Amino acid sequence: MKAAPRPCSIADTLALVGEKYSLLVLREISLGVRRFDRIARNTGAPRDILTARLKRLVEAGILEKVAYSERPKRYEYRATPAGEELEPVLVTLMAWGDRHLNADARPVVLEHSCGEVLDPRVVCASCGGEADRASLKHHTHAPGWTTSGPVEDGR
Repeated sequence: MKAAPRPCSIADTLALVGEKYSLLVLREISLGVRRFDRIARNTGAPRDILTARLKRLVEAGILEKVAYSERPKRYEYRATPAGEELEPVLVTLMAWGDRHLNADARPVVLEHSCGEVLDPRVVCASCGGEADRASLKHHTHAPGWTTSGPVEDGR
C-alpha cells in the first residue's frame, strides 16, 4: 500500500491553481482581460481546457463569473478577494522567470506606484525582514510527520 504524501498547503494550492492554464488565466485576469475569447487568445489554451479551468477556478472561489450581456447571455471573469491574494504569487513567478529565463529581454515590466521597476521580495509582516532560506525555520504540525518525512513506527 502506498503511503499518503505529506499534508501540505502548497500541494493543496497546486491542486487548484498549479496547472499552466490556470496560472495563465489568473495572469490575464490580473491584466484586466476578463472575457473568454480574449483569455483563450492570450493564453493559447484550447477552448475545452480553458472552459474546465475557468469552471474550477469559479467553483474554488478564486474567480467569479459575471454576466455582461443578457442577449445573448455572455459572461466575464473577475478575481474574488481570494483570487486577488494570488497576485503576489504571479509577480514572484514572473520575477524568477525574468532572472533565470528571460534576463536579456523581459517580456513585461511591472512598475511600482513609487515609479521604480518592481523587484518583489517576500517579507515578514511582523518585523519587515526578508523571508529567505536563512531566516526561515520549518515546524511540522501535521500528525505523524516531521520535517524530514513520516514518523516511523516505534520512533
